[in-house]
Amino acid sequence: MRTEAIERVAVMGDGQMGVVMAAILAWRGVPCTLWGPFADAVAHLGAERRTPRLPGLHLPGEVSVEVDAPRALDGATMVVNAIPTQYIRAAWARAGVRLPADVALVSVTKGIEEGSLLRPSQVLAEAVPSDGTAPRAVAVLSGPTIATELARRLPATMVSACEDASVAERVQRAFAMPWLRVYTNPDLVGVEIAGAAKNVVALAAGMIDGLELGSNAKSALLARGLSEIVRLGTAIGARPETFFGIAGVGDLATTCFSPEGRNRSCGEAIGRGEPLAAYLARTDSVVEGVATSGALLALAARHGVDMPIVDAVDAILHRGVTPAEAIRSLMGREAGAERVG
Repeated sequence: MRTEAIERVAVMGDGQMGVVMAAILAWRGVPCTLWGPFADAVAHLGAERRTPRLPGLHLPGEVSVEVDAPRALDGATMVVNAIPTQYIRAAWARAGVRLPADVALVSVTKGIEEGSLLRPSQVLAEAVPSDGTAPRAVAVLSGPTIATELARRLPATMVSACEDASVAERVQRAFAMPWLRVYTNPDLVGVEIAGAAKNVVALAAGMIDGLELGSNAKSALLARGLSEIVRLGTAIGARPETFFGIAGVGDLATTCFSPEGRNRSCGEAIGRGEPLAAYLARTDSVVEGVATSGALLALAARHGVDMPIVDAVDAILHRGVTPAEAIRSLMGREAGAERVG
């Protein structure tokens, strides 16, 4: 399958999402190069065309796998960042490259950077030097996309968000497949806040699963978690309707219910009594919500937004509170009229 206007895309990051994004581009007929920050892992992927993170996927031969960042980025018209949020700056510093200002930069990462409290698109704007003077367009590609399902080409939807509509449409064209429907959305802030916050709510959903508290409790968590996300997003300037679309409630539901969701799975282990440190030591995946919980709380405090569920998750992860204690505290809050946002 060929695109109307061929891009040349470099995917930076060889985790689950990076590999599956590269595969989609190859299936789409878009020339693609994949790079990762660890040379041994990248060399193994290039030779074997497989990764244990996606056991059912054979990386198409059309994907060029590079251990050298300048070579991976040479001639690219679009660059996809699949480096996890907390490692974006270090990875791009290691890459040691500058990109022309007219190269479209696309983030598929979800989180809030600790310390700076910046969204991934903002971190990229700072971390990826430009060799031009024009402001760089940064787009976000997000949605309910479990990587293992994308690898199996199961039906899915995504949102391409950018303040520059022409860039959003370029990303849409590059990734659209018969089984992958990509919409555009100008609300970059809303899409990124939704993507970051849903991982924290998913940790709580997993804890409910681990504690075997039932579907009523989990559905209530999703509803009230969505309300917190809307409150924060609108306080920052996002559009409320974004949170009731694909990148909002769609992604939230998938992450909270999928047995393959990394954040939900981590939360379930904690709910069953496993210490966070022990779980992180045995997984080869980055659980974005763990670092994002504190950053999200700090961002909420900056904007005067109350996020009791996020606060409870952060207390469990980082302040020694047990899941049972956190639930008692949440259930003991004064009841009032229901509001979303």
